[in-house]
This record gives sequence, C-alpha cells and structure tokens, in this order.
Amino acid sequence: MNTNKSSDYSSSIDNEYLQKVTIGKRKPHNALIELAEYDPNWVNLFEREAKRIKSILGNKVLQLEHVGSTSVPGLCAKPIIDILLVVADSSDELSYVSILEAAGYTLRIREPEWYQHRLFKEPDTDINLHVFSEGALEINKMIRFRNWLRTNREDREKYAKVKGELAQNIWENVQDYADAKTDIVEEIMKRANPNIL
Repeated sequence: MNTNKSSDYSSSIDNEYLQKVTIGKRKPHNALIELAEYDPNWVNLFEREAKRIKSILGNKVLQLEHVGSTSVPGLCAKPIIDILLVVADSSDELSYVSILEAAGYTLRIREPEWYQHRLFKEPDTDINLHVFSEGALEINKMIRFRNWLRTNREDREKYAKVKGELAQNIWENVQDYADAKTDIVEEIMKRANPNIL
C-alpha cells in the first residue's frame, strides 16, 4: 500500500480547475479509493433513480443510462451509481436544474468547456448524475466503453487490475484517480467495437 499522496496524474485537472467548476465547498479526498466487489443491487439502485428522474423531468429526458463501473457485472467499482442523463441542451439550466433541485438533487459541477457537462448529487443514494446535451461526443464514449466491458472479459479484468493498483494510493482528489485511469481507458477504447452501441 502506498501511503504517499499520488501526484503523478494530478496535473491534468488541478485544484484551481476543480475549484472553478465546483459549486459549493469542495472537500479534498486525501484518502485511498474504496473499491467494492460488483453488487447486483447496483442495478436496482439505478432503476429506482431512473424512475424518479423520469417522473421529475418527463419528456425532457432524451436518454437515461446506467454507466460507469457499477453498470458492468463482475467489475469492482467505487459504490457510486453513475447515471448518464441526456437533455436537449445541458447549458440551458433554466429548463431542468431547478426541477431537479426541488426534488432534492444538488448541482455540484458545472463544466461549460467540457461538453457543457453538469453533475448532480442526490441525498438518498450515492450517485453521480452526469448531464450532457444531445449529440455530445462523451455520450457514445461512455456507452461504448460500458458495453465493451460487459462483453469482453479480458479487458474487464485488465481494467479492474489497474483500478485496484491505483486505488491503493492516497488521492487528494477523486478526480485525480479518475484521470489516472485515462491511459487504460484509451487503450481499451481503441479495441472497443464501435458497433456495440
């Protein structure tokens, strides 16, 4: 176990950038990353949240997907449900933010320079609700990566191994841990069949 803070990967998104895009007070992580073995209940947690989001936003929801490691059976993951929500225009906050906030969701990240990404947290379930505009390139990337890992055991195991090794470092920011996975993600994406969307 490496008890030193990992700084090898933290330069890509630094503290200044995180402070700029974070809404509210940002708390440094300064800890190891908790990875859990795959839990089939993650699907149920996603389905419950998806039903809730659809009931709140109605036809503003153009697409709603369970993404990230908790969406891949057999893959270890941080026990946080990643949800991809596609709306017509994620920069048009007046059309959906107040509706979500009235239902208890909290807008925590606003990244206009990265596909107009917005990220919400929810008090009852540990989730990351990622909001993108229809047609954003990141949408297909997230789904293609998920689908490939669901069907390719070798890459799923390779990804899990890298995640496990990185999780043993102390990370000032969880985003630094996510950034540290960039190389393995890009390597896998080169092999991922574009026809599995």
